[in-house]
Amino acid sequence: MSDKKSPKFINHNDLTLFQEAVQGIEPLQQDKAPPFHKSRRPEPLPPEPESITRPDTSPLADMDIETTEELLFVQPGIQKRVIKNLQKGRIPPADSLDLHGLRVKQAQPIFTRFLKQAQHKQLRCVLIIHGKGRESADQQPVLKQKTNQWLRQFPFVLAFCSAAYFDGGTGATYVLLSRKKQDEI
Repeated sequence: MSDKKSPKFINHNDLTLFQEAVQGIEPLQQDKAPPFHKSRRPEPLPPEPESITRPDTSPLADMDIETTEELLFVQPGIQKRVIKNLQKGRIPPADSLDLHGLRVKQAQPIFTRFLKQAQHKQLRCVLIIHGKGRESADQQPVLKQKTNQWLRQFPFVLAFCSAAYFDGGTGATYVLLSRKKQDEI
């Protein structure tokens, strides 16, 4: 018996004919990116530069906005092609923030600090992981709702949408940021 396993229903002569027919053929080389990529593990936030550590005079406000399963917000003037690329995960997040397990009071300052640092570093896209709310009271996505409200209050947020399935799907949000300095906005 050979090391190669062949199904019992294939005739030995057929197998020999097939091997002779494909002898010398090389597999095609793929030039496309694989459809799946591993998400990077969230890293702790680095110390803040002094320009970011100034205390905010106004906390983020609660807004009366309905949060649907799929999040989508776009500032006027953003191209549809850019939004489609963002939704499909073709704009890779340069950084990510995981809010799993945090209460709203804990999450808000971390959220604000993370976004301000991302804008200060002039990152193009970030990923915020808020979860789907399956472990919340009444199975409601509290942090997802707050993320939807809070992101709209930053002038340097150009757009945001639910992440592609390989980055967390509706339990995470891609955020497209302006690369302009804060004082230019």
